[in-house]
Amino acid sequence: MDNNDILIRLRYALDIKNSDMVEIFNFGGEEVTIAEIPKILTKTDAYEAENQIKCNNSMLDSFLNGFIIFKRGKRDSKRGELDTPEPSLKKSANVNNLLLKKVKIALSLTTEDMLDIFEKGDIIVTKGELGALLRKEGHKNYKECGDNFARKFLKGLAVKYRG
Repeated sequence: MDNNDILIRLRYALDIKNSDMVEIFNFGGEEVTIAEIPKILTKTDAYEAENQIKCNNSMLDSFLNGFIIFKRGKRDSKRGELDTPEPSLKKSANVNNLLLKKVKIALSLTTEDMLDIFEKGDIIVTKGELGALLRKEGHKNYKECGDNFARKFLKGLAVKYRG
């Protein structure tokens, strides 16, 4: 699952409007116009490659950071702290794990909420597995989130928030 697909599914699940998408990207420090949103939200297709804007990891990270600000408001910065969050994605980082973490933060989800969302997405995840998915990369109990888990999570979000 590529980053454009993640954005498409997240936008559908949470019913985010194009104008809100622009605002979310801007909160995350990524300048995007309303005319570019449909090009970002296009599935990868060899025939329409010139009409698509490929969403790279830093663009997705900016969107997720902006989504947290959009949902929860701007955080009061302490002395010596940057106003904009540091990019949390490295080239090798697993995007799916970051998606779970940031959506959990943005929507103020508890562990039980997350387990319920996975269940609505037709997959059973234990508390231990969820904890491993939400751990920092490099931790001894860290588990990489596969595309299937991410797809099921986004499907569960759609069921929960769209009915």
